[in-house]
Amino acid sequence: MYASETLAKFAINFSLDSAPSEVLHAAKSLAIDTVGVASYGSRFAWSQAIARYVKTSGGTGASRLFGGSNVRLSAAQAALCNGSFTHAFEQDSLRKPGAGVHPGATVFAPAWAVAEECNASGADLLKAVIAACEVMFRIGAASLHTSEKMGFHAPGLTGPYGSAVATGVLLGLNQEQMVSALGIAGSMSAGLLAFTKARNGSGVKRLHLGRAAEAGVVAAKLAKEGLDGPESILEGQFGFLESYCAQANSELLTSNLGSSWETSKICIKAFPCHVTAHTPIESLRFLMGEHGFTHQHVARIDVEVSEKVLSHHIIREPNDVKQAQYSTPFCVAWALHHDPYQPENMNDEVLRDALVRQTCRDMNFSLSNQGGHKNSAWSSLLKVTLKSGVVYERWADEFSGSPNKPLNGVQLQERFFQLTSACSSPTQSKWWNALNDLQNLKTLRDLPDLESSLDKASI
Repeated sequence: MYASETLAKFAINFSLDSAPSEVLHAAKSLAIDTVGVASYGSRFAWSQAIARYVKTSGGTGASRLFGGSNVRLSAAQAALCNGSFTHAFEQDSLRKPGAGVHPGATVFAPAWAVAEECNASGADLLKAVIAACEVMFRIGAASLHTSEKMGFHAPGLTGPYGSAVATGVLLGLNQEQMVSALGIAGSMSAGLLAFTKARNGSGVKRLHLGRAAEAGVVAAKLAKEGLDGPESILEGQFGFLESYCAQANSELLTSNLGSSWETSKICIKAFPCHVTAHTPIESLRFLMGEHGFTHQHVARIDVEVSEKVLSHHIIREPNDVKQAQYSTPFCVAWALHHDPYQPENMNDEVLRDALVRQTCRDMNFSLSNQGGHKNSAWSSLLKVTLKSGVVYERWADEFSGSPNKPLNGVQLQERFFQLTSACSSPTQSKWWNALNDLQNLKTLRDLPDLESSLDKASI
């Protein structure tokens, strides 16, 4: 059997009863996080451009926009918007270890849209989300995260598969149809990293994930209508692994399927920055709190990082906020001068902050050589030298929100209420309670709209 056939069989036969409690908890945390970050992300100009396009292109349906009031669209249209909103401000979830997957934007966002269209239950939604994460994460892992070495934006490639599986489960596809859905999704993968080296155009990064979410919905619906797709799409000749990846391990596509749970590897971000900045930011803020120094005391910052950071994320002169969020030195410099736990602190004013800019230019980065530490693409060794000559350092491979350091209920609630602060307290509470009890929610349609921020552009 090809991997797509094995994965399709797993997805259509998956039952919530077979998932351990920690997997169910991870999926509900993903739901809470995604609704929050998508609602927050809807406010930005680039999100509004996508929303305007969708609303003026015609079509109505039953699927809402997060952060928008009195708007109902087709599932595919809502997936495009909500997937883009989720990724709009670099706050959405991913997998640890990194595998080029963003489950909030490309699994949960389209799954919610389809579930509303089908009037599915919360349990149906959770089932679709977990099945899709198990499939998409394995596809990402098999790529060895090497597609970005070739200039592709990985979640734009893996995302259509996750969205297709989630949609297919909710639509009740059979195994043959699910195989076709995966095969069709593979021809709808897209996303290039040109924005990282360009003067303009970084807003397109947000579209990559919205487009992936939309593509999976379309792929599954076409499969249901009888369009077929190649069963060899993943490991076959000219398939995903051969065409998009510098290196790959096809065995990881189906390894331990149904016994080792990829969904438990979901990682929730702490800061509105690319994930490669998270460990040095958390280390910096930890050292500042423990030793009581501020930016005024700092003479030098040195950071040891992975090769991936050096090749993709050292942007010394970002041209806009979106590019700044992709720059590890800028994000660490920002965290030295501003509170990184407040997403509103990442803005155009910060982009023009001379102190942040200078710190970004002066910060020293080198390839990780961390002795006995187990290095990963996200680990870092941060060294801060004060003007007094005192040196503090901290190595980290985890941050608050990663699988081995998950947010507790209070932290998750604080984050959700922070991200949805444009809404009324009663609305926030209704959503918080519903998402925490998602497996018992009879219908998603009864929840009130999260009040619109689409009319209030920022940045």
